[in-house]
Amino acid sequence: MEKVDLIIPVYKPDARFLDLIEKIGKQSVPVNKIIVMNTEQKYFDRMTYGTSFQKDHRDMIIRHLSKREFDHGRTRNHGVRYSDAAYFIMMTQDAVPADEFLVEELLGQLQKENVAVAYARQLAEEDSSEIEKYTRKFNYPEESVVKTQADLERLGLKTFFCSNVCAAYNRKIFDELGGFIKHTIFNEDMIYAAKAIEAGYGIAYTAEARVYHSHNYTNREQFHRNFDLGVSQAEHPEVFAAYPSESEGVRFVRKMIKHLTEVGLKRQIPHVIVQSGFKYLGYLSGKHYRSLPKKVVLKLSGSREYWG
Repeated sequence: MEKVDLIIPVYKPDARFLDLIEKIGKQSVPVNKIIVMNTEQKYFDRMTYGTSFQKDHRDMIIRHLSKREFDHGRTRNHGVRYSDAAYFIMMTQDAVPADEFLVEELLGQLQKENVAVAYARQLAEEDSSEIEKYTRKFNYPEESVVKTQADLERLGLKTFFCSNVCAAYNRKIFDELGGFIKHTIFNEDMIYAAKAIEAGYGIAYTAEARVYHSHNYTNREQFHRNFDLGVSQAEHPEVFAAYPSESEGVRFVRKMIKHLTEVGLKRQIPHVIVQSGFKYLGYLSGKHYRSLPKKVVLKLSGSREYWG
């Protein structure tokens, strides 16, 4: 099988990053090279100080950059330049393989004709809230699928849904399409997926490739996150304008309320409604960020560095 490299953008790494590296080392299909794009060297040095990490991972490529230099698209593109493999996997530092078959399953999808990217199923941690567990099940179901242009009418924006929390890419196609957008606040993975779909390629959701990745965001964090999501959609109407995401949000809330009712957790429904309000207000504000004073934008965004 062709070589595959792993690229991980890192900021303030912790024990989950170490767990990720350990699990990657036990894969049924070995990773050729691990490339770490680390933001702010002091945090990485703090994590490894007094340990044998550097000695144990001498072949790991580690490149440091400042927080000001980081960009979701440009930094990942930079990481790809250190790879000469036919395939590469993008992961975030807080995604941990669920078993030893993650790499094997992702690469298996890339062997299919015209598949540009294969992304993994995200599982919630055991200590996650019921709301977070259902959110992962809603976005990452048990059935695999390859999405193409033929699905646009049926799936709309979901056709482009792709998460590089854990996703494998065909390098030849990646280079052909120009890689990730070089400057973006959010959604570099979906913007690339849209470009691939429009070029006639497929996006493979690979339910058999599984990682543990979940968050219990506060309402405030949800607002900031969805503000940035709204900004990214406003800045890329060529991808998002034709396929509004509001209806999908409403469908999710309805499904969540039904699920909580069925499992006897009706008392959590008010929290879902309030949290959904924070999400929507953040998203709506982000969609109309151009009409807001910059000082307000800086307060609402979760990515202050993006604004210079």
